[in-house]
Amino acid sequence: MDKLLDILCDIRDDVDFDTCDDLIDGKILTSFDIIQILAALDDEYDIAIPATEIIPENFNSAQAIYDLVQRLKG
Repeated sequence: MDKLLDILCDIRDDVDFDTCDDLIDGKILTSFDIIQILAALDDEYDIAIPATEIIPENFNSAQAIYDLVQRLKG
């Protein structure tokens, strides 16, 4: 989880990813941010995120993103 938080903070250092749980619903992350996150996750974890998984529920919080990564890695 720490590595994921580092990745997210590199992309948006103005967001408190530890506590925020409405990254998408609250319009905190932009579509460009999501593209950057997808690329960073692919680079770091060597996973391809299918289009069907790119939904708000999977990106509303760092925990949701972490759960997505774990699911795809497993």
